[in-house]
Amino acid sequence: MHTPILGAVIALVLWTFVMWFWLYATRLPAIVKNKIVYDPQRPSSEFMDQIPANVRWKADNYNHLHEQPTIFYATAITLALLGAGGGINATLAWVYVGLRVVHSLIQATVNKVEIRFLVFMLASIVLLILAINAALILFGGPPA
Repeated sequence: MHTPILGAVIALVLWTFVMWFWLYATRLPAIVKNKIVYDPQRPSSEFMDQIPANVRWKADNYNHLHEQPTIFYATAITLALLGAGGGINATLAWVYVGLRVVHSLIQATVNKVEIRFLVFMLASIVLLILAINAALILFGGPPA
């Protein structure tokens, strides 16, 4: 079954891999340049503390893409299975993905927390609306 919302799901999955690539494309050269050696006997936080902050931001964002977006994936796939993966729900899904990409770019480049938080909150509201739409359909309310 093909439904438009699944395009947004795959787009966010692919974006996560972009961040994964960016994470290693910056981390590995920083490790070599700074001669950082990982000691498995020490806490991993000590290793991370040796990596420059602007390099760590990419890893932080990659980790963030494995947190709230998991709720997005579950919600979007639920909407697809309910036959409600088009229209406003597909649009909202794409808005969510766009906001998460913007969030990633902010965090990975300038990491201005105030701006990043605003984008995160907007994305969270969009995700909440999607979840409410899914709940209304699933539990017998009017379709969105």
